Amino acid sequence: MDTADAPAADLTFRDAAADDVDTLVALVESAYRGESSRAGWTTEAELLDGQRTDPEGVLEIIETPGSRLLTAERDGRIVACCQLQRRDGHAYFGMFAVSPAAQGGGLGRTVLAEAERLARAEWDAAEMHMTVITAREDLIAWYERRGYRRTGRTSPFPYGDERFGIPRRPDLAFELLVKKLATP
Repeated sequence: MDTADAPAADLTFRDAAADDVDTLVALVESAYRGESSRAGWTTEAELLDGQRTDPEGVLEIIETPGSRLLTAERDGRIVACCQLQRRDGHAYFGMFAVSPAAQGGGLGRTVLAEAERLARAEWDAAEMHMTVITAREDLIAWYERRGYRRTGRTSPFPYGDERFGIPRRPDLAFELLVKKLATP
């Protein structure tokens, strides 16, 4: 059995460190941009060219108080990550990436569940918030199956700021998704 197909039970979670930055940038890029991202279902290659993140952005998340970059490791290799940020009464979930070779087997569900658990247990967060590109109907539906609801509140895509990618279409925007977190 390929390790990418192994059950989620063999995962180890930890916070990212500065020496993980290059590995994390490569993971995020592989999950969302370019040809390698087409191996999984989370690709944004039809919507955006350019980068999804950069070393400076990843390091900033790692070093910012009230923020963490959670990694999931299998056999000593980072296979998934997500950002958690403590905000007023809620937690923000972002920079979620699962290696394209490991997508479709429940790893994403496991990482999301661990992020929600940490937000409740460590920050007493009542809700988890995230933003998703509105054109990503398949991804939004995946989150809805996990209890997130669409709010209808949108924010514009940062056109002209290539740190977030180079849009391939003029109608991109983000929608806020919210989930109430059960008390521990």
